[in-house]
Amino acid sequence: MAHSPARITILGLNFAPEPTGIAPYTTSLARGLHQRGHRIRAISAHPHYPDWKIADGYGGWTKQELHNDVPLTRVLHYVPARPSGIRRLFSEVTFGVRTLFARWEKPDVVILVSPALISSAIAMLRVRWGFRRPASAVWIQDIYSLGIVETGAGGSRVAGILGATERWTARSATGVAVIHTRFKDYLVKRLSVPGDRVEVIRNWTHLPPSPEVDRTAERARLGWGENEVIVLHAGNQGTKQALENVVDAARLADRDGAPVRFVLLGGGSQREQLGRLAAGVERIQFIDPLPEGEYQRVMASADVLLVNEKAGVAEMAVPSKLTSYFSTGLPVVAATDAQSVTAGEIEASEGGLRIDAEDPAALVAVAVSLGADSERAARLGAAGKRYREAVLAEDAAIDHFDTWLQSLAARNTARINR
Repeated sequence: MAHSPARITILGLNFAPEPTGIAPYTTSLARGLHQRGHRIRAISAHPHYPDWKIADGYGGWTKQELHNDVPLTRVLHYVPARPSGIRRLFSEVTFGVRTLFARWEKPDVVILVSPALISSAIAMLRVRWGFRRPASAVWIQDIYSLGIVETGAGGSRVAGILGATERWTARSATGVAVIHTRFKDYLVKRLSVPGDRVEVIRNWTHLPPSPEVDRTAERARLGWGENEVIVLHAGNQGTKQALENVVDAARLADRDGAPVRFVLLGGGSQREQLGRLAAGVERIQFIDPLPEGEYQRVMASADVLLVNEKAGVAEMAVPSKLTSYFSTGLPVVAATDAQSVTAGEIEASEGGLRIDAEDPAALVAVAVSLGADSERAARLGAAGKRYREAVLAEDAAIDHFDTWLQSLAARNTARINR
């Protein structure tokens, strides 16, 4: 398709400088589309994730920025200190109301990033019933209604309401982008979204290539022993991650004298609780969120990178950390259910090993095994890196978005001109 610059407004709760989750993807999509000649505007909240408090230097009812030459409007919304249940719902509602009345600048296409589902649904009201009706693209990173069921965060009534909201929002859109084929299957089969409206566009590795690291010096700086196997979990520490499993594994390693240290890098709603649970446990370490360059150095200095999921989490999400993990050349261990999306990614990439979710003894055993078999660890790490280069390239993904968004704009124009 010939290039035709479009006016695109992106509505998403998360944006840089938030280091984890969806923010890096929303930010790099905005930058990439701008570099391809489109007129991009982003509307987001003040940085608050994963710590659930507004970052220093931010705040105020509305704040205008220029981020990588992209105009960015930040709006104040309710940020709960403990993001659960009704508080999190109200947080999304307040952001949705703010985006409903924000200046969208007459876009040809509006991209609604979900999560946050509720705010995306509110914004969809303006798309459908506003004076000017642009094309709408819903970009689904997590399946909300499945998340409620799989994490046990709400009952069947809540899941039903969210499922209906998700169905209406997706069916109301000109097109829906999902990050995995299993998400598309769910939308088509369970939410009755027409298959020709759903596009699979994989998330990409948003970090630059791993820097050259003096592992010996970096490990010494971090207090890591020369003969310790460092198992590092990077990213959000929330309910879905069920990191109590890691604390239990560290406690077992203490008991057995295993040469393993578990490192939890990042923050999140469960961070304080995990710290209390780990009191007195020697073989666990917490590191607060780090700037991108330092984050990469710490990650590259580990021996094993960990994805840890709550038992029962199977379909709701593809862990965004995998795209970063595969760039390091280190082996990945996924503590997850055998039928999960994450397990499928590990199998497809051949970049790691899967163990059962919430089995701390298995986690200790696989860490010791990989630490003792450097050839196998290197082979797995190399396979993950190849997968990253072949499947998770940023330019290919944003080119795909570029073509798809232009097709939505053209489809919407044809509808208006009928």
